[in-house]
Amino acid sequence: MRDIRAVALAAMLTPATALATAGYYQLGYGIKAKGMGGVAIALPQDALAAASNPAGMVWVGNRLDAGVERFVVDRGSEIVGNSLGLSGSRDANARKVFPVPDFGFNRMLGERVSLGVSVFGNGGMTRYRDNPLAALGGSNPGGLEYVQAVVAPALAVKLGERYSAGIALNLVVQDFVARGLEHFDDPIFSASPGNFTNRGHDRSSGVGVRLGGLARFSDGLSVGASYQPRIRMGRFENYKGLLADHGNFDVPENYGLGAALTVAPGVTVAGDLQRINFAGVRSLGARFDCFPERCLLGASDGPGSGWRNTTVYKAGIAYEPRPDLALRAGVAWLRQPIPESQTLLNIFAPAVTERHITLGATLRLSRSWELSASYMRAVGATLYGSSSIPAGPPPGGVGGGEANLRMNQSALGVSLGWRY
Repeated sequence: MRDIRAVALAAMLTPATALATAGYYQLGYGIKAKGMGGVAIALPQDALAAASNPAGMVWVGNRLDAGVERFVVDRGSEIVGNSLGLSGSRDANARKVFPVPDFGFNRMLGERVSLGVSVFGNGGMTRYRDNPLAALGGSNPGGLEYVQAVVAPALAVKLGERYSAGIALNLVVQDFVARGLEHFDDPIFSASPGNFTNRGHDRSSGVGVRLGGLARFSDGLSVGASYQPRIRMGRFENYKGLLADHGNFDVPENYGLGAALTVAPGVTVAGDLQRINFAGVRSLGARFDCFPERCLLGASDGPGSGWRNTTVYKAGIAYEPRPDLALRAGVAWLRQPIPESQTLLNIFAPAVTERHITLGATLRLSRSWELSASYMRAVGATLYGSSSIPAGPPPGGVGGGEANLRMNQSALGVSLGWRY
Protein backbone atom coordinates (compact mmCIF):
# COMPACT_ATOMS: atom_id res chain seq x y z
CA MET A 1 0.00 0.00 0.00
CA ARG A 2 2.80 2.43 0.86
CA ASP A 3 4.52 1.78 -2.47
CA ILE A 4 1.30 2.38 -4.42
CA ARG A 5 0.66 5.66 -2.58
CA ALA A 6 4.21 6.78 -3.35
CA VAL A 7 3.74 6.03 -7.05
CA ALA A 8 0.47 7.97 -7.11
CA LEU A 9 1.93 10.99 -5.39
CA ALA A 10 5.08 11.02 -7.48
CA ALA A 11 3.00 10.80 -10.66
CA MET A 12 0.53 13.53 -9.80
CA LEU A 13 2.00 15.83 -7.13
CA THR A 14 3.23 18.58 -9.44
CA PRO A 15 0.54 18.61 -12.12
CA ALA A 16 -2.63 18.24 -10.15
CA THR A 17 -2.42 21.63 -8.49
CA ALA A 18 -4.46 23.71 -10.92
CA LEU A 19 -7.24 21.56 -12.29
CA ALA A 20 -10.31 23.41 -11.02
CA THR A 21 -12.64 22.88 -13.99
CA ALA A 22 -15.59 21.25 -12.18
CA GLY A 23 -14.93 22.31 -8.62
CA TYR A 24 -11.54 20.64 -8.16
CA TYR A 25 -12.31 17.77 -10.59
CA GLN A 26 -11.11 17.47 -14.16
CA LEU A 27 -13.77 17.47 -16.86
CA GLY A 28 -12.59 14.08 -18.08
CA TYR A 29 -9.77 11.56 -17.86
CA GLY A 30 -7.71 10.52 -20.85
CA ILE A 31 -6.89 12.70 -23.86
CA LYS A 32 -9.59 11.09 -26.01
CA ALA A 33 -12.33 11.81 -23.48
CA LYS A 34 -11.02 15.34 -22.97
CA GLY A 35 -11.41 16.03 -26.67
CA MET A 36 -15.13 15.16 -26.39
CA GLY A 37 -16.00 17.38 -23.43
CA GLY A 38 -14.99 14.70 -20.91
CA VAL A 39 -17.54 12.13 -22.14
CA ALA A 40 -16.53 8.59 -21.12
CA ILE A 41 -19.16 6.73 -19.05
CA ALA A 42 -20.74 4.93 -22.01
CA LEU A 43 -17.89 5.45 -24.47
CA PRO A 44 -14.63 3.86 -23.24
CA GLN A 45 -11.80 4.73 -25.62
CA ASP A 46 -8.57 4.01 -23.75
CA ALA A 47 -7.10 2.58 -20.56
CA LEU A 48 -8.14 5.67 -18.53
CA ALA A 49 -11.72 4.37 -18.68
CA ALA A 50 -11.64 3.17 -15.06
CA ALA A 51 -11.49 6.78 -13.87
CA SER A 52 -15.03 7.31 -15.23
CA ASN A 53 -16.55 3.83 -15.48
CA PRO A 54 -14.53 0.68 -14.69
CA ALA A 55 -16.98 -1.45 -16.67
CA GLY A 56 -15.58 0.11 -19.83
CA MET A 57 -12.14 -1.42 -19.43
CA VAL A 58 -13.19 -4.81 -20.79
CA TRP A 59 -14.18 -3.19 -24.12
CA VAL A 60 -10.87 -1.39 -24.85
CA GLY A 61 -8.70 -4.51 -25.16
CA ASN A 62 -5.01 -4.88 -24.45
CA ARG A 63 -3.52 -1.40 -24.42
CA LEU A 64 -1.32 1.12 -22.68
CA ASP A 65 -1.92 4.88 -22.73
CA ALA A 66 0.30 7.68 -21.47
CA GLY A 67 -0.52 11.35 -21.87
CA VAL A 68 0.38 14.82 -20.68
CA GLU A 69 -1.55 18.08 -20.78
CA ARG A 70 -0.23 21.65 -20.65
CA PHE A 71 -2.74 23.34 -18.38
CA VAL A 72 -2.84 27.16 -18.21
CA VAL A 73 -4.95 28.94 -15.61
CA ASP A 74 -5.52 32.63 -14.81
CA ARG A 75 -7.27 33.24 -11.49
CA GLY A 76 -7.64 35.96 -8.91
CA SER A 77 -9.98 38.00 -6.74
CA GLU A 78 -11.14 41.53 -5.98
CA ILE A 79 -12.27 42.93 -2.64
CA VAL A 80 -14.31 46.14 -2.71
CA GLY A 81 -15.70 48.43 -0.01
CA ASN A 82 -13.71 46.98 2.90
CA SER A 83 -12.98 49.14 5.95
CA LEU A 84 -9.92 47.16 7.14
CA GLY A 85 -7.68 47.80 4.12
CA LEU A 86 -8.40 44.55 2.26
CA SER A 87 -9.81 46.24 -0.85
CA GLY A 88 -7.99 45.73 -4.14
CA SER A 89 -7.72 43.51 -7.20
CA ARG A 90 -5.09 40.76 -7.04
CA ASP A 91 -4.07 37.80 -9.17
CA ALA A 92 -3.16 34.39 -7.76
CA ASN A 93 -0.86 33.57 -10.66
CA ALA A 94 2.54 33.11 -9.06
CA ARG A 95 2.39 29.99 -11.22
CA LYS A 96 0.12 29.73 -14.27
CA VAL A 97 1.34 26.74 -16.34
CA PHE A 98 1.22 23.12 -15.15
CA PRO A 99 1.97 19.75 -16.78
CA VAL A 100 -0.81 17.22 -16.13
CA PRO A 101 0.10 13.58 -16.86
CA ASP A 102 -2.13 10.52 -16.87
CA PHE A 103 -1.50 6.84 -17.41
CA GLY A 104 -3.52 3.71 -18.06
CA PHE A 105 -2.84 0.02 -18.66
CA ASN A 106 -5.27 -2.78 -19.47
CA ARG A 107 -4.84 -6.52 -20.00
CA MET A 108 -7.46 -8.98 -21.22
CA LEU A 109 -7.58 -12.23 -19.24
CA GLY A 110 -9.37 -14.20 -21.88
CA GLU A 111 -12.26 -12.82 -23.91
CA ARG A 112 -14.53 -11.73 -21.04
CA VAL A 113 -12.34 -10.42 -18.22
CA SER A 114 -9.90 -7.53 -18.02
CA LEU A 115 -7.51 -6.33 -15.35
CA GLY A 116 -6.04 -2.84 -15.58
CA VAL A 117 -5.15 0.38 -13.81
CA SER A 118 -5.86 4.07 -14.37
CA VAL A 119 -3.70 6.77 -12.76
CA PHE A 120 -5.00 10.34 -12.61
CA GLY A 121 -5.37 13.37 -10.37
CA ASN A 122 -7.53 16.30 -9.26
CA GLY A 123 -6.82 19.46 -7.33
CA GLY A 124 -6.55 23.22 -7.16
CA MET A 125 -4.00 25.91 -6.33
CA THR A 126 -3.76 29.64 -5.64
CA ARG A 127 -0.61 31.55 -4.80
CA TYR A 128 -0.86 35.31 -4.30
CA ARG A 129 2.36 37.32 -4.35
CA ASP A 130 0.24 40.12 -2.87
CA ASN A 131 -1.73 38.35 -0.14
CA PRO A 132 -5.35 39.58 0.02
CA LEU A 133 -5.06 39.32 3.82
CA ALA A 134 -1.83 41.36 4.04
CA ALA A 135 -3.62 44.24 5.81
CA LEU A 136 -4.50 41.79 8.59
CA GLY A 137 -0.92 40.57 8.90
CA GLY A 138 -0.97 37.78 6.34
CA SER A 139 2.47 36.89 4.96
CA ASN A 140 3.45 36.54 1.31
CA PRO A 141 2.90 34.43 -0.64
CA GLY A 142 -0.64 33.60 0.44
CA GLY A 143 -2.77 30.78 -0.85
CA LEU A 144 -3.78 27.13 -0.79
CA GLU A 145 -2.54 24.08 -2.66
CA TYR A 146 -4.50 20.85 -2.78
CA VAL A 147 -3.52 17.69 -4.68
CA GLN A 148 -5.52 14.49 -5.00
CA ALA A 149 -3.71 11.60 -6.70
CA VAL A 150 -5.53 8.36 -7.53
CA VAL A 151 -4.27 4.93 -8.57
CA ALA A 152 -7.29 2.85 -9.63
CA PRO A 153 -6.74 -0.89 -10.26
CA ALA A 154 -9.84 -2.15 -12.06
CA LEU A 155 -11.48 -5.49 -12.79
CA ALA A 156 -14.16 -5.69 -15.49
CA VAL A 157 -16.25 -8.64 -16.67
CA LYS A 158 -18.47 -9.10 -19.73
CA LEU A 159 -21.89 -10.46 -18.80
CA GLY A 160 -22.95 -11.99 -22.08
CA GLU A 161 -22.27 -10.32 -25.41
CA ARG A 162 -23.65 -6.86 -24.67
CA TYR A 163 -23.21 -6.12 -20.97
CA SER A 164 -20.33 -5.56 -18.57
CA ALA A 165 -19.73 -4.70 -14.93
CA GLY A 166 -16.61 -3.37 -13.29
CA ILE A 167 -15.07 -2.31 -10.02
CA ALA A 168 -12.10 -0.02 -9.42
CA LEU A 169 -10.23 0.19 -6.11
CA ASN A 170 -9.41 3.88 -5.69
CA LEU A 171 -6.14 4.30 -3.77
CA VAL A 172 -6.06 7.99 -2.92
CA VAL A 173 -3.27 10.23 -1.63
CA GLN A 174 -3.92 13.90 -0.85
CA ASP A 175 -1.45 16.72 -0.24
CA PHE A 176 -2.39 20.08 1.28
CA VAL A 177 -0.62 23.30 2.23
CA ALA A 178 -1.92 26.71 3.40
CA ARG A 179 0.09 29.94 3.49
CA GLY A 180 -0.47 33.50 4.67
CA LEU A 181 -3.49 33.00 6.96
CA GLU A 182 -1.78 34.16 10.18
CA HIS A 183 -4.57 36.53 11.24
CA PHE A 184 -6.92 33.63 11.89
CA ASP A 185 -4.35 31.44 13.65
CA ASP A 186 -5.74 32.50 17.02
CA PRO A 187 -7.99 30.95 19.71
CA ILE A 188 -10.61 33.56 18.82
CA PHE A 189 -10.99 31.97 15.39
CA SER A 190 -9.53 28.45 15.50
CA ALA A 191 -10.24 25.30 17.49
CA SER A 192 -6.57 24.33 17.17
CA PRO A 193 -4.29 27.38 16.83
CA GLY A 194 -0.78 26.47 15.75
CA ASN A 195 -2.13 23.88 13.30
CA PHE A 196 -3.46 26.41 10.84
CA THR A 197 -1.09 27.99 8.33
CA ASN A 198 2.50 27.85 7.03
CA ARG A 199 2.92 24.30 8.34
CA GLY A 200 4.37 22.86 5.14
CA HIS A 201 2.94 20.05 3.04
CA ASP A 202 0.71 17.57 4.83
CA ARG A 203 -0.61 14.29 3.43
CA SER A 204 -3.57 12.03 3.97
CA SER A 205 -4.60 8.74 2.37
CA GLY A 206 -7.68 6.61 1.93
CA VAL A 207 -9.18 3.72 -0.03
CA GLY A 208 -12.52 3.68 -1.84
CA VAL A 209 -14.27 2.04 -4.76
CA ARG A 210 -15.96 2.98 -7.99
CA LEU A 211 -18.62 0.69 -9.42
CA GLY A 212 -19.81 0.71 -12.99
CA GLY A 213 -22.00 -0.96 -15.55
CA LEU A 214 -22.24 -0.70 -19.32
CA ALA A 215 -24.87 -2.02 -21.74
CA ARG A 216 -24.54 -2.15 -25.51
CA PHE A 217 -28.18 -2.49 -26.50
CA SER A 218 -27.27 -2.59 -30.19
CA ASP A 219 -24.20 -2.09 -32.34
CA GLY A 220 -24.87 1.65 -32.23
CA LEU A 221 -26.29 2.39 -28.76
CA SER A 222 -24.49 2.15 -25.41
CA VAL A 223 -25.64 3.23 -21.95
CA GLY A 224 -23.46 3.33 -18.84
CA ALA A 225 -23.62 4.19 -15.15
CA SER A 226 -20.94 4.77 -12.52
CA TYR A 227 -21.00 5.33 -8.75
CA GLN A 228 -18.32 6.27 -6.23
CA PRO A 229 -19.38 6.52 -2.58
CA ARG A 230 -17.69 9.00 -0.26
CA ILE A 231 -14.11 8.01 0.49
CA ARG A 232 -13.06 8.41 4.12
CA MET A 233 -9.62 9.99 4.26
CA GLY A 234 -7.09 10.43 7.03
CA ARG A 235 -6.93 13.88 8.61
CA PHE A 236 -4.52 16.68 7.76
CA GLU A 237 -3.04 16.98 11.25
CA ASN A 238 -0.94 20.04 10.38
CA TYR A 239 -4.09 21.93 9.38
CA LYS A 240 -6.67 20.62 11.85
CA GLY A 241 -7.19 24.19 13.10
CA LEU A 242 -8.18 25.36 9.59
CA LEU A 243 -10.08 22.51 7.92
CA ALA A 244 -13.44 21.58 9.40
CA ASP A 245 -13.86 18.51 11.58
CA HIS A 246 -10.24 18.63 12.83
CA GLY A 247 -8.53 18.45 9.46
CA ASN A 248 -10.92 16.08 7.72
CA PHE A 249 -11.07 16.31 3.92
CA ASP A 250 -12.92 13.30 2.50
CA VAL A 251 -13.46 12.61 -1.21
CA PRO A 252 -17.10 13.47 -2.00
CA GLU A 253 -19.64 11.01 -3.31
CA ASN A 254 -20.10 11.27 -7.07
CA TYR A 255 -21.97 9.35 -9.73
CA GLY A 256 -22.99 9.59 -13.35
CA LEU A 257 -24.98 8.33 -16.32
CA GLY A 258 -23.90 8.27 -19.93
CA ALA A 259 -25.08 7.30 -23.40
CA ALA A 260 -23.42 6.98 -26.80
CA LEU A 261 -25.12 6.59 -30.17
CA THR A 262 -23.74 5.96 -33.65
CA VAL A 263 -25.91 8.22 -35.83
CA ALA A 264 -24.19 7.54 -39.17
CA PRO A 265 -21.23 5.49 -40.40
CA GLY A 266 -18.18 6.86 -38.58
CA VAL A 267 -20.20 9.41 -36.53
CA THR A 268 -20.86 8.92 -32.80
CA VAL A 269 -22.55 11.35 -30.43
CA ALA A 270 -22.34 10.88 -26.67
CA GLY A 271 -23.26 12.59 -23.44
CA ASP A 272 -22.61 12.24 -19.72
CA LEU A 273 -24.36 13.62 -16.66
CA GLN A 274 -22.15 13.70 -13.55
CA ARG A 275 -23.24 14.62 -10.04
CA ILE A 276 -20.63 15.69 -7.44
CA ASN A 277 -21.87 16.00 -3.86
CA PHE A 278 -19.37 18.51 -2.47
CA ALA A 279 -21.76 19.58 0.30
CA GLY A 280 -21.52 16.14 1.93
CA VAL A 281 -17.92 16.86 3.02
CA ARG A 282 -17.87 19.46 5.79
CA SER A 283 -14.55 21.07 4.79
CA LEU A 284 -16.08 21.70 1.38
CA GLY A 285 -19.78 22.20 2.10
CA ALA A 286 -20.16 23.85 5.52
CA ARG A 287 -21.06 27.53 5.18
CA PHE A 288 -19.12 30.47 6.60
CA ASP A 289 -22.19 32.05 8.21
CA CYS A 290 -21.64 30.72 11.75
CA PHE A 291 -18.08 32.08 12.03
CA PRO A 292 -16.81 33.24 14.53
CA GLU A 293 -19.74 33.86 16.91
CA ARG A 294 -21.17 30.31 16.81
CA CYS A 295 -18.35 28.14 15.46
CA LEU A 296 -14.58 28.04 15.09
CA LEU A 297 -12.40 27.01 12.17
CA GLY A 298 -11.28 23.40 12.50
CA ALA A 299 -14.08 22.44 14.90
CA SER A 300 -16.46 19.56 14.31
CA ASP A 301 -19.15 22.11 13.46
CA GLY A 302 -16.68 24.55 11.89
CA PRO A 303 -17.10 26.41 8.61
CA GLY A 304 -15.82 25.16 5.27
CA SER A 305 -15.79 26.59 1.77
CA GLY A 306 -19.58 26.68 1.54
CA TRP A 307 -19.66 24.71 -1.73
CA ARG A 308 -22.96 23.32 -2.94
CA ASN A 309 -23.47 20.11 -4.91
CA THR A 310 -23.13 20.44 -8.65
CA THR A 311 -24.15 18.61 -11.81
CA VAL A 312 -21.82 18.54 -14.82
CA TYR A 313 -23.33 18.12 -18.27
CA LYS A 314 -21.06 16.84 -21.05
CA ALA A 315 -21.72 16.30 -24.75
CA GLY A 316 -19.39 15.27 -27.55
CA ILE A 317 -19.17 14.05 -31.12
CA ALA A 318 -16.57 11.87 -32.85
CA TYR A 319 -16.17 11.61 -36.63
CA GLU A 320 -13.92 9.15 -38.48
CA PRO A 321 -13.42 10.44 -42.03
CA ARG A 322 -11.06 7.54 -42.71
CA PRO A 323 -9.95 4.42 -40.80
CA ASP A 324 -6.72 5.96 -39.47
CA LEU A 325 -8.17 9.31 -38.30
CA ALA A 326 -10.75 10.34 -35.69
CA LEU A 327 -11.84 13.93 -35.04
CA ARG A 328 -13.64 15.02 -31.86
CA ALA A 329 -15.40 18.03 -30.35
CA GLY A 330 -17.35 18.61 -27.19
CA VAL A 331 -18.85 20.98 -24.66
CA ALA A 332 -19.29 20.78 -20.91
CA TRP A 333 -21.18 23.05 -18.57
CA LEU A 334 -22.14 23.19 -14.91
CA ARG A 335 -23.36 25.49 -12.18
CA GLN A 336 -20.15 26.36 -10.37
CA PRO A 337 -20.28 25.30 -6.69
CA ILE A 338 -19.64 28.61 -4.87
CA PRO A 339 -22.68 30.64 -3.67
CA GLU A 340 -22.42 34.44 -3.91
CA SER A 341 -22.48 34.72 -0.11
CA GLN A 342 -19.49 32.38 0.34
CA THR A 343 -16.86 34.13 -1.77
CA LEU A 344 -14.63 35.42 1.07
CA LEU A 345 -12.96 32.11 1.96
CA ASN A 346 -12.99 31.18 -1.72
CA ILE A 347 -10.59 33.94 -2.73
CA PHE A 348 -8.12 31.10 -2.15
CA ALA A 349 -10.18 28.61 -4.22
CA PRO A 350 -11.94 30.59 -7.01
CA ALA A 351 -13.31 27.59 -8.95
CA VAL A 352 -15.96 29.56 -10.86
CA THR A 353 -15.64 28.41 -14.50
CA GLU A 354 -18.84 26.93 -15.89
CA ARG A 355 -18.64 26.59 -19.71
CA HIS A 356 -16.01 24.58 -21.56
CA ILE A 357 -15.31 23.90 -25.23
CA THR A 358 -13.05 21.05 -26.41
CA LEU A 359 -11.50 19.67 -29.59
CA GLY A 360 -9.55 16.47 -30.19
CA ALA A 361 -8.13 14.03 -32.72
CA THR A 362 -6.46 10.62 -32.97
CA LEU A 363 -4.09 9.53 -35.74
CA ARG A 364 -3.40 5.81 -36.03
CA LEU A 365 0.29 5.51 -36.83
CA SER A 366 0.24 1.74 -37.31
CA ARG A 367 -1.78 -1.29 -36.25
CA SER A 368 -0.37 -0.91 -32.74
CA TRP A 369 0.39 2.77 -32.20
CA GLU A 370 -1.80 5.87 -32.16
CA LEU A 371 -1.26 9.53 -31.31
CA SER A 372 -4.05 11.62 -29.76
CA ALA A 373 -4.40 15.32 -28.98
CA SER A 374 -6.97 17.50 -27.21
CA TYR A 375 -7.62 21.18 -26.58
CA MET A 376 -9.87 22.69 -23.91
CA ARG A 377 -10.94 26.29 -23.42
CA ALA A 378 -12.91 27.34 -20.35
CA VAL A 379 -14.86 30.53 -20.89
CA GLY A 380 -13.64 33.12 -18.41
CA ALA A 381 -16.04 33.62 -15.50
CA THR A 382 -16.47 36.13 -12.68
CA LEU A 383 -18.54 35.57 -9.53
CA TYR A 384 -19.62 38.71 -7.71
CA GLY A 385 -20.07 38.35 -3.96
CA SER A 386 -23.30 39.29 -2.19
CA SER A 387 -23.23 39.80 1.60
CA SER A 388 -19.94 37.94 1.42
CA ILE A 389 -17.80 39.80 4.00
CA PRO A 390 -19.15 40.26 7.55
CA ALA A 391 -19.36 43.95 8.48
CA GLY A 392 -17.73 45.55 11.50
CA PRO A 393 -14.36 45.06 13.19
CA PRO A 394 -12.85 41.73 14.26
CA PRO A 395 -13.54 39.35 15.80
CA GLY A 396 -17.21 39.46 14.79
CA GLY A 397 -16.66 41.16 11.46
CA VAL A 398 -14.07 41.47 8.72
CA GLY A 399 -14.74 45.05 7.65
CA GLY A 400 -17.63 44.46 5.25
CA GLY A 401 -17.68 44.92 1.49
CA GLU A 402 -17.70 42.20 -1.13
CA ALA A 403 -15.26 39.57 -2.44
CA ASN A 404 -15.40 38.84 -6.17
CA LEU A 405 -13.74 35.84 -7.86
CA ARG A 406 -12.51 35.22 -11.40
CA MET A 407 -10.94 32.39 -13.40
CA ASN A 408 -10.27 31.28 -16.97
CA GLN A 409 -8.39 28.24 -18.28
CA SER A 410 -7.04 26.47 -21.33
CA ALA A 411 -5.31 23.15 -21.88
CA LEU A 412 -3.47 21.38 -24.70
CA GLY A 413 -2.77 17.67 -24.34
CA VAL A 414 -1.19 14.76 -26.22
CA SER A 415 -1.08 11.02 -25.55
CA LEU A 416 0.48 7.93 -27.06
CA GLY A 417 -1.51 4.72 -27.18
CA TRP A 418 -0.16 1.22 -27.72
CA ARG A 419 -2.45 -1.66 -28.60
CA TYR A 420 -0.65 -4.94 -28.04
